[in-house]
Amino acid sequence: MCSTALRSLLRTRAPRRLASTSSSPPSAESTASTAQKKAQDALGAASAAAARAGTYARSALGPLGTRASGLLGSYQQPVKYNFAVAREVLKQVYTAERLQPPTSLGSVLGTYATLWGRARSVGYWREVVKSGEWGRLGVYAVEAYGIFKVGEIVGRRSIVGYNMQ
Repeated sequence: MCSTALRSLLRTRAPRRLASTSSSPPSAESTASTAQKKAQDALGAASAAAARAGTYARSALGPLGTRASGLLGSYQQPVKYNFAVAREVLKQVYTAERLQPPTSLGSVLGTYATLWGRARSVGYWREVVKSGEWGRLGVYAVEAYGIFKVGEIVGRRSIVGYNMQ
């Protein structure tokens, strides 16, 4: 059943775009070759950027960077490709969701002032308990605490205590 739906979906023709400079519609071969060329260009650019980043990382990290690069071995190319694909997907999500950094310091300060005002308000907490939102807020608090603890572990480079060597 799923395969028939997929076949019918694949058989539907995509709407044609009107060309402004050409009177004949582009052939499937030329479209495929154009897409292939764009993919090759993107892969070449990603490989060049990854090579520059690898060189920079090796120089910044010294022998540790060289060793880490050597440990990847034959997996370097797939890792570079996967990072390039992830970067492109994140760009598309960023664009599709219309994400943007805060435009002014006032908007950031206003957001934190609202959060602080709610945290100090007894009426807000009564409403949270009545509406059942306390579970969601609890999950957010646990997530924030977990992220904080992971940051501490990474900063200390040790799960428990500091290395005093």
